[in-house]
Amino acid sequence: MISHLKLRRLGRPRTLLSCAMLLCASGLLFGQQWTEARANSWYSRQPWPVGANFLPSTAINQLEMWQAVTFDPKTIDRELGWAQGIGMNTMRVFLHNLLWQQDPAGFKQRIDIFLNIAARHHIRPIFVLFDSCWDPDPRLGPQHPPIPGVHNSGWVQSPGRAMLENPADYPELKAYVQGVIGAFANDPRILAWDVWNEPDNTNIGSYNKEEAKNKVQLVLALLPQVFAWARAENPSQPLTSGVWKGDWSSFDKLDAMERVQIENSDIITFHNYGWPEDFQQRVEELEQFHRPIICTEYMARGAGSIIDTILPLARKYHVGAVNWGLVAGKSQTYLPWDSWQHPYVLSQPLVWFHDLFYPNGLPYRPREAEIIRDLTSGKPAPE
Repeated sequence: MISHLKLRRLGRPRTLLSCAMLLCASGLLFGQQWTEARANSWYSRQPWPVGANFLPSTAINQLEMWQAVTFDPKTIDRELGWAQGIGMNTMRVFLHNLLWQQDPAGFKQRIDIFLNIAARHHIRPIFVLFDSCWDPDPRLGPQHPPIPGVHNSGWVQSPGRAMLENPADYPELKAYVQGVIGAFANDPRILAWDVWNEPDNTNIGSYNKEEAKNKVQLVLALLPQVFAWARAENPSQPLTSGVWKGDWSSFDKLDAMERVQIENSDIITFHNYGWPEDFQQRVEELEQFHRPIICTEYMARGAGSIIDTILPLARKYHVGAVNWGLVAGKSQTYLPWDSWQHPYVLSQPLVWFHDLFYPNGLPYRPREAEIIRDLTSGKPAPE
């Protein structure tokens, strides 16, 4: 940030335009990561963020959620009402660049409808712009039905492999980022922008053979541009991209992708599906950056990450907590990751992996709903 002394040395700008140019160059208007002070001031004005990664039960992926033919406000309204009923105040929601290319005006209109529904339920979403997970060949139009017994069998990447490998298509990605953020840059209904989910995920165990061979290098080069495109719209909401693997014990131990994420994120976000001891260690490692922290993915019951132990820890550290999955549906994320190798066709697992509600609105575990409701209302954490 440029100092008042430095401004005096530079001399008084002769016009408002030259003043604006000077401020822009110094990062006072846009173009720079928020200062720690600004990020922490923002967080101090928010309720403790608690929510879920949201996809309506009637959609298999982001495209089916948002395309005009399958956009389902009634289901969204009903399911966000269940989230509100247990005290949740945010949802992490994935967008997709193909939806912008298909129909920018219609896509913005549907986002506005979604935001109105969410606001009625006192929920402010974290919107995700790009995602490196699952199918690298997204296609507009009707989406295939769920593969029986398989976790998240229809989720698609954004951008897909073809666009990622073709820099000539990057102006379309820029138009999407700036078009969406520009339309909602000062919208108080939005909590934050997550610019890229798990950018260096190569989907070992699912689509690894279909991935671009140099995917990580391509994303590593593109991610800083995405942050810059987003920041050029000067959003009032913070930008972030969550770290999800590796050693975060010191900045020197971060890999190249994690450095880009940390150095460009206004608030720190991360994923953790481990035991509570691991969750706590990860939080304490990230505290070195002196910024607000939100865990934007957790809860994998079969892997040791459960509401009962993780959410009280998150409240203790004042870390936001967004579990994966709200209502069991076409995504089938109540099935474990290993269903890609061993589909659960003949029998269901004894314990749900993700998700909180049955399609009829009953909680999978009433005790989980009680814990979320109690902790978000300020009651003491369970012993």
